[in-house]
Amino acid sequence: MQLVVGRIGRAHGIKGEVNVEVRTDEPELRLGPGAVLATDPAATGPLTIAAGRVHSGRLLLRFEGVRDRNGAEALRNTLLIAEIDPEELPEGDDEYYDHQLMDLDVVTVDGQEVGRITEISHLASQDLFIVERADGTEVMIPFVEEIVTEIDLEEQRAIIDPPPGLIDDRAEIASSREDS
Repeated sequence: MQLVVGRIGRAHGIKGEVNVEVRTDEPELRLGPGAVLATDPAATGPLTIAAGRVHSGRLLLRFEGVRDRNGAEALRNTLLIAEIDPEELPEGDDEYYDHQLMDLDVVTVDGQEVGRITEISHLASQDLFIVERADGTEVMIPFVEEIVTEIDLEEQRAIIDPPPGLIDDRAEIASSREDS
C-alpha cells in the first residue's frame, strides 16, 4: 500500500536542497537518509534521500542525483510516496492514514447524510475533508475534533457536528435570514 508522506516545495539554496511539506507523523522514519520514495508524477522518481535537515522549522531534503537549484526546482510540487504494510496502523487512537479515511460516508450527529470523503487536503493549520455530496457539489469539512466527533472505521463513516453555515445550502441560509 502506498502512503503520501510529503510534497516537495521550492528549492533552497544552490546545492539541490528542497523544502518539503511533511505529510506524515513519522518523518524520521519515512523521510530519513537512504529512504527510496515513489513519486507523483511517477516519471520524476523514484527518489532516494541523500540527506536531510531542519532549517527554521522546515524540513530540507537533498536527493541523490540532484546537485543544483535547477534540478531541485524541477521537482517542485512532486508528491513523495512511501510503501507501507497494509496492516500497519497509526500508533494513536485518534490518528488515521489518508487511505483509512478516503470514501468514508459523512453524516451529521442527527443522522443527516452529507456525502462521501473524496480527498483530504493537508494544510499548515489543519487538514480538510473534501466531501462530495449526492448532487456532485463539494463541501470542505475541517478535520478538527470540535467538528468531526467520531471516525467509525467499522461502519465506514465520519460523524460530524457542523457549526451553522458549514454544510447548509445557500438557499437554506438565505431563507433563515429572511425569517429573522
